[in-house]
Amino acid sequence: MKKDSLIDYLGYTLLKTLGPLLRLLPIEASLFLGRRLGDAFYYFDLKHRARVYANIKIALGNELTLKQISKTTKDFYHEFGQSIIEIFLIPKIDSEYLKRNIEIIGSSNAYEALKQGKGLLLLGVHAGSWELGNIICANIGFPFILFVRGQRYPKINKLLNDYRRKQKCKILTREDGLKGIISALKNNQAIGITADQGGKSGSLVNFFGRRASMPTGAMKLALKYNCPVVPVFFTRVKGPKIKIFVDKQLELSRSDDENKDILDNLQRAVLIFEDYIRKYPKDYLWTYKIWKYSDQKNVLILSDSKAGHLRQSEAVLKIIKNYYSSIGNSINLKVVEVSFKNYLSKLGLILSSSFAGKYSCQGCLWCIKKFLGEDTYSELKGFSPDVVISCGSALAHINYIVSRENLSKSIVIMRPSILSMDKFDLIISPRHDRAFKNKNVVITEGALNLIDEQYLREQVSALGNIEGGGIGLLIGGNNKKFTLKKETVAKIISEVKSVSLELKANVFVTTSRRTPEDIEDLIKKEFKSFERCKLLVIANEFNIPEAVGGILGLSRVVICSPESISMVSEAATSKKHVLVFKASGLGRKHRDFLNNLDKKKYINLVDVDKIEKTIQGIWQKAESKYYLEDSVLVRQRLKKIL
Repeated sequence: MKKDSLIDYLGYTLLKTLGPLLRLLPIEASLFLGRRLGDAFYYFDLKHRARVYANIKIALGNELTLKQISKTTKDFYHEFGQSIIEIFLIPKIDSEYLKRNIEIIGSSNAYEALKQGKGLLLLGVHAGSWELGNIICANIGFPFILFVRGQRYPKINKLLNDYRRKQKCKILTREDGLKGIISALKNNQAIGITADQGGKSGSLVNFFGRRASMPTGAMKLALKYNCPVVPVFFTRVKGPKIKIFVDKQLELSRSDDENKDILDNLQRAVLIFEDYIRKYPKDYLWTYKIWKYSDQKNVLILSDSKAGHLRQSEAVLKIIKNYYSSIGNSINLKVVEVSFKNYLSKLGLILSSSFAGKYSCQGCLWCIKKFLGEDTYSELKGFSPDVVISCGSALAHINYIVSRENLSKSIVIMRPSILSMDKFDLIISPRHDRAFKNKNVVITEGALNLIDEQYLREQVSALGNIEGGGIGLLIGGNNKKFTLKKETVAKIISEVKSVSLELKANVFVTTSRRTPEDIEDLIKKEFKSFERCKLLVIANEFNIPEAVGGILGLSRVVICSPESISMVSEAATSKKHVLVFKASGLGRKHRDFLNNLDKKKYINLVDVDKIEKTIQGIWQKAESKYYLEDSVLVRQRLKKIL
């Protein structure tokens, strides 16, 4: 038996067997059981509870504290459980029950609208004890017909409709079609119809500051047949006590643009319901993916202030942007500079997050508040991302906590320290990191970067009118293990100047912020007045953001110092012939990285005294046939999770 069929059968059996038993109990006792049923959902259906919490945070995160969001989540489940129990009680509800427990505020608004003789659309959302709406109307003699969607569980659907009809409810289904709706309106009857949960076929309007899909059927009917629209909202006061708000008739705006009118009026109606939901958040049905079809996506980049790490995160962002743009989505980006209170705080967060479960972080964020700077905590707490990107093992722990808090897609660059790789949606790991193979791991040859043909053209253009086709020289500097020697650079300069004069090739040079001062002085001395040098950037004196990208775009051959994985990866992605000069003092992972790229012909590892000869041998060749395409692999995997 298929899953849906099994659920349908079990649900039907449950309604048939438990219904009569529950109807023997006092109403208060039945609803007490409903609250306990809600508790069971809250404590055991963790997946949907997480969705409820995340939705409430998106909608009301700027108005409620995390503690209040957690409480509202639990209150919602109490209301949800009671509403389920009320379905069992439908056959028991009579006019006496309604007089005792139902308060209708603004009922005159509906009767006044019906006086127009054009029918009435009672517009609602999935809130409160939704099943009581049609029962109430039927028992007070209000001319009401409920429009119901076909459920995925036919046995349960049939039983519910039987319950409704026994209470004198009139029902329209999709099978009745538009003809049934038009007939009801012509007979001056009220039709109950919803204005939320539009799904794939809905239209996008703002809902708590983010665009969400909402159904347009009600507004299309109202505008075409000139029938009045009255918003209605349900809230539970306590136990069986229900309050129903019948709002004023919606004043429909009209113009020559039908589609604009539909969206404008739908937006106005949704804003009315926003106000009700804001006042009574426990009553709204938060369990579905409200913003699933939104064309606005929030992306969070966690930054550790390391330029190389940030550029890799930006490379992932670029792929995501291109994908979302292809399906008509835009991105709202937030970059948060992560600051720890001290070194021990970093260790404390790593340890505490290692014990965090899949859903245990929601509403807590204790370790974020305890170990991170106050500004960092405030920024992370107040943002609800759809995607979280981080680079570096230290930030992976924060990525995990924030993504679980918001049910975001988590994308981690580099191996995530001691955390299990299964905790993330996607891990992008360079081969030299030696990450274990896993279904959510993409192994790249180098560091991700922004380099592509369009980027290079833009960077060259930003440099101004400089003739290309020359030799690029990218000089880095010292790090913890590596020291760039002056005599090495002097030899490289000699080789470059000699071959550029021989080939009549222009030279483009940039240093980095890590370049030692004595080497900067040497480079200035040798290239400042050199006739073939058309670009010289000393980063510690006057850096320009387009230096590296511009040089890669201008050059036919690029020479890189070996200590920067990011810089070598950028060069190896540019489709240019890349020479990386050999030097001692590099760590094992670093050597593995260079040797792998050399073996696969993405770069040429050369001795400094062979640079001139190597350039002579490749000068007349076309673009390199061997270049990194890591972004293609990442793009393919990202499409599957976004």
